[in-house]
Amino acid sequence: MKRSINIAVVGLGQIGNYLFNELKNKKSDIEKKTGKKIKVVAISAKNPNKKRKFKIDKKIFYKNPIDIIKKNKIDILFEVIGNSDGISKRIVELSLKNKIHVITPNKALISKHGDYLSSLAEKNKVNLEFEASVAGGIPVLRTIKEGLATNKITKVYGILNGTCNYILSEMENSKDTFLNVLKKAQRLGYAEPGNPKLDLNGYDALAKVKILSSLAFNKKISKNINLMEGIENIESKDFDIADQLNLRIKLLGITELINNQLFERVHPCLVKKNTYIANVSGVMNAVIIEGKPVGESVLQGEGAGPGATSSALMSDLLSILRGNIKYPFGLTQSKRKKIQPYNVNNYINSLYIRFEVKDKPGVLSEITKKLAMYKISVQRLIQIPDSSKKKASIIIITHNIDEYNSKKCMNSFKSNKNILKSPVLIRLF
Repeated sequence: MKRSINIAVVGLGQIGNYLFNELKNKKSDIEKKTGKKIKVVAISAKNPNKKRKFKIDKKIFYKNPIDIIKKNKIDILFEVIGNSDGISKRIVELSLKNKIHVITPNKALISKHGDYLSSLAEKNKVNLEFEASVAGGIPVLRTIKEGLATNKITKVYGILNGTCNYILSEMENSKDTFLNVLKKAQRLGYAEPGNPKLDLNGYDALAKVKILSSLAFNKKISKNINLMEGIENIESKDFDIADQLNLRIKLLGITELINNQLFERVHPCLVKKNTYIANVSGVMNAVIIEGKPVGESVLQGEGAGPGATSSALMSDLLSILRGNIKYPFGLTQSKRKKIQPYNVNNYINSLYIRFEVKDKPGVLSEITKKLAMYKISVQRLIQIPDSSKKKASIIIITHNIDEYNSKKCMNSFKSNKNILKSPVLIRLF
């Protein structure tokens, strides 16, 4: 690689802004460590007039990022727009075809089009780097690709969404409602101010799970129908009950091989308070990798925010500047296999189910009869009456039951007029 490197940054939102300043302020540090001089020769954003911490140099600004490739000799392009399709995909695709290295934190793009973009990078002998797409500043992808390259990994799980982890931690500590804590998270910049749905419903974490699966198991990115549930239905009382049971509620992303079949999932879990994962709080992320011969590897750190994300983006930059041309997913496309999906209906687990019911005789009997009909046996039962409102909470911890029967059973309660709302179900982990 030549000594003077031309860089383009496409997208000047929160992360793009931070990254641009890092590139400007750390030029000499980068040169010391790599022997390369970097220069940002092109930037692009939707709105050139948006208030930013730096003054936009009109000479290097492009409203249409496609023009950057047409009019400049770019060596490395940062895509920090963040969409799975549209201009995000187009600019990455065009860059790779033009033998330009690409660095992106865009998990939506990689989880959807990673296989195709990876094959383009391989064909054109350039890098497609996406360390920042999973767990922010934690170098989990590089750890799997390089540090644990000869290990046989069987399971990867963890807290992959800092927004959800902050909300769950804050609800537990403050005893406040989901909506109030969400508003606080938005004020603090931990949750999207407009529509935070993709964080809260598990979609964001599942995109990261798909990328982790691909690297951990040397496989193509799966298009499987997964188990994906978010945290929107969890209430303050669930934390009180979890506390009584010496448990804590966490949203976990999990991928594992079961009988050589791939099982990817994201859902709230009840975890024992004395476990490592239960004690990762706030906006922190943590990833636990199980493999042989290494055993269990734990990585923890800030999973979101411009600082953590830029740290991973800069790490990718230095890797490229040092001449490390490598396969995006750790091995050549032809060697990455497809793995059969695990049948989620066979997933066996113990469940926490909370029913909100009318406080009247016979309701508990109706619930336990229905559970028995679907072969769900009760391990523990807690009743919390609210006589002033003539209702009660019934909490049931079940013995292990398969997903198929638990789903059928939960659906059967929809017609019961004594049950005031859909039951809350949380799996034990």
